[in-house]
Amino acid sequence: MKLSYRLPTWTILSPIVAWLFLGLLLTASEFTLSSVFKFLLIASLIASILAAVFHAEVVAHKVGEPYGTLVLALAVTAIEVALIVSLMIAGGESESSLARDTVFASVMIILNGLVGICLLSGASRHLEQSFGLLGVSASLATLAAISVLTLVLPNYTTTTQGPFYSSSQLSFIAIVSFILYATFILVQTVRHRDYFLPITEVADETVHAPPPTKKMTQLSAVLMLACLVAVVLLAKALSPTLESFIASVGAPKSLVGVIIATVVLLPESIAAYQAARANRLQTSLNLALGSALASIGLTIPAVAIVSLMYGLTLSLGIDAKSTVLLLLSLLVASISLGTGRTTIMQGTVHLVIFAVYLFTVIVP
Repeated sequence: MKLSYRLPTWTILSPIVAWLFLGLLLTASEFTLSSVFKFLLIASLIASILAAVFHAEVVAHKVGEPYGTLVLALAVTAIEVALIVSLMIAGGESESSLARDTVFASVMIILNGLVGICLLSGASRHLEQSFGLLGVSASLATLAAISVLTLVLPNYTTTTQGPFYSSSQLSFIAIVSFILYATFILVQTVRHRDYFLPITEVADETVHAPPPTKKMTQLSAVLMLACLVAVVLLAKALSPTLESFIASVGAPKSLVGVIIATVVLLPESIAAYQAARANRLQTSLNLALGSALASIGLTIPAVAIVSLMYGLTLSLGIDAKSTVLLLLSLLVASISLGTGRTTIMQGTVHLVIFAVYLFTVIVP
C-alpha cells in the first residue's frame, strides 16, 4: 500500500454506505427481503473489510512495528469475538459449537492457508526469505499451548463428559488462555520487542514512506472502528441466509465457522500477503501468527464469560480427525519455521495441509 496524505474516497464512503444499508434493514420492507438487497449487503461487507484493512494499515504505519501488526490483529479479533458472541446469544444452545468451529477454522486458515500463501508468494518472487527465529518461536509455542488446552484437552477431562468443560474448568482455562496471550503481548511490545522487528532493512516504499499526519491517523482510527462494527452487524444480518444455503446444499454445519473465520480474517490476510510480496516476511508472520493468537487467546475467554453468564453450553473439544490435522499443522509449522529461512517448499506443504483440511470439512 502506497501511503499518501489523503484518504481515498472509497475508504470513506464504504462505512457510510454500510451503515445506510444497516439502517434500511430496520425498515423490514419488501426491498430489504429481496435477493438484490442481500447481494448489496455482501458487496458492502466486502468493501467494509477492505476499507478496514486500509485504515488499520494507516494507523499501523503511524505507530510502527510491532505495534502496527498488533493493532490490526486486535481489530480483526474484535470482529470475530463480537460476531460469535452476538450469534451465541441469539441462537442459544443451537450455537454451542460455533465458537469452537470458528476458532479452529481460524487457526487452520492462518497456520496453513495464510502462512502457506505468504511463504509461497514471497519465495516465488524473492527465491528465499529470512525472518527472526526468536519471535516466531515464541508465537508458535504460545499458539500450541493455547490450542491444545482449549480445543483438545476438553475431550479427555472426566468431571464432565467431553467435548465440554465443567464451569470451573472453563473458567480456569479462560484465565490461563488470557494470561498466555497477555504475556505474549508483553514480550512482543515491551520486554523483547526486538524479537519481532525485521532482521534486515528492505527497500520498500511503505516502510520508508513518511508516517501519516496525526489528523489523518485519527480519522482512519474512527473510520476503522466504523468499518469493523459494520462488518459485525452485516455478517450477523447475513448469517441466516448463509446457514440456509449451507443446509440446502447438504454441507456440514461446521462450514459456517469456516466461512465466518474467512470473512473476519480477510483484512489481516491481505495485509500479510502484501508484506510477504514486499519481502517483509517478518511483518507477514507477525500479522499471521499474531492474528491466530489473538483469535484463540481472546475469543475463548470472551465466549467463556458469555456462556457462564447466560448458562449456555459451550462445546470446545474437536473430533479425532480435526485433532490429527491440528497437531500435524503445529508440528509442520515448528519445522518449516524453525530455520529462519523459507522457500516455496515450505509454502507448498502448508497449502497442501490446508487443502486437506478444507476437503475434509466438506467431505468428512
